[in-house]
Amino acid sequence: MQRVPVISKNNLPLMPTKASRARRWVKEGKAIGKFNKLGIFYVQLLIDSTDTKTQDIVIGLDPGKMFSGVAVQSQKYTLQMLHLVLPFKSVKKRMEQRSMMRRGRRGRRIKRNLSFVNRNHRQARFDNRRGSKLAPSIQANKDLEYRVITLLCEIYPVNKIIIEELEARGNKSFSPVMVGQRYQIDRLSKIAKVTLKKGWETSNLRKYLGLYKEKYDKSLQIPETHAVDAVTLACSDFVQYKSWEGNKSHGASWEGNVIITNSQFTIVRRPPISRRQLHLMTFSKGGNRRKYGGTVTKHGLRKGDYVKATQGNKTYFGWVSGDTEKQVSVSDQDWKRLGQFSKNKVSLIKRSTGLITTVVKTTRVASLSARFVTEFPAYREVL
Repeated sequence: MQRVPVISKNNLPLMPTKASRARRWVKEGKAIGKFNKLGIFYVQLLIDSTDTKTQDIVIGLDPGKMFSGVAVQSQKYTLQMLHLVLPFKSVKKRMEQRSMMRRGRRGRRIKRNLSFVNRNHRQARFDNRRGSKLAPSIQANKDLEYRVITLLCEIYPVNKIIIEELEARGNKSFSPVMVGQRYQIDRLSKIAKVTLKKGWETSNLRKYLGLYKEKYDKSLQIPETHAVDAVTLACSDFVQYKSWEGNKSHGASWEGNVIITNSQFTIVRRPPISRRQLHLMTFSKGGNRRKYGGTVTKHGLRKGDYVKATQGNKTYFGWVSGDTEKQVSVSDQDWKRLGQFSKNKVSLIKRSTGLITTVVKTTRVASLSARFVTEFPAYREVL
């Protein structure tokens, strides 16, 4: 049974409650329902809470290069599963384009046929080089993960964050992956206690819990690609592999228990909005270059706003992605354009939060045995 997050009237996160109880509170005027920026529904109490005690709630983070998984787990319930589509590729592409445009402008500005002292350039004003510089693409990934976890901690009483530890080859002191990992751990440790787990530890526990992981196509936006590892990491706080010794024997076994249940599955990404460019790459006729990028449109809407658009008998819901003189472009969650609509037939539902969230129906990560029986019938007798 899915649980609904609860916060006090002073914005203090409390233990989640049953959906039926949350509906009753709203009906009786004891609470109001809200949605946070991740599209998660929660209730805020309008009266003083009689019980502010909380149990252990853990966030699991499975960081990646293109995708990351996040999960919120208690001992009895899986509270949330999230699949993050990271902006690594788009940021890297834009940084390369920015470098090319800057190099072109410098080449046009400097007169290289003159001696060096007479060229049109400035001397360095200060030493702007610093050590441990984080690549913009890695920082963008870490910032999205950090923002999602921060929003989850506002509605859940999280006391621990468990992260799968990344290991880089070669000189680890200068690896962007390792620098990004330290950068993330330092920030998250100010929110809650942070624990690191190795990849092989996650794999062993996932097999013990009987969960299936999709390894052939990790771009699939399903719980079995990345959220399953996040759930496993969160469960590692309740189930541990411990050694024991008897009078005549010794060994090791799993201790503890945890229950994995249905929960909301949310896909999160950043809207791929181009930043405003003062100089386009190509000149336009007359020397005036057209406006490009930015979030402002001509019709009072912003790029990334969630809107309702009508065209004839059809109604579309999507995000503002551009505009023309009299029309507004609306795109879906994958930023594919649904169409261009008249500005008078587009109405605002929610202002841009800098995130595009797609809430998938309540689901549960597939069990290992069920997936094997379906895909590999030859193993039916073995299982």
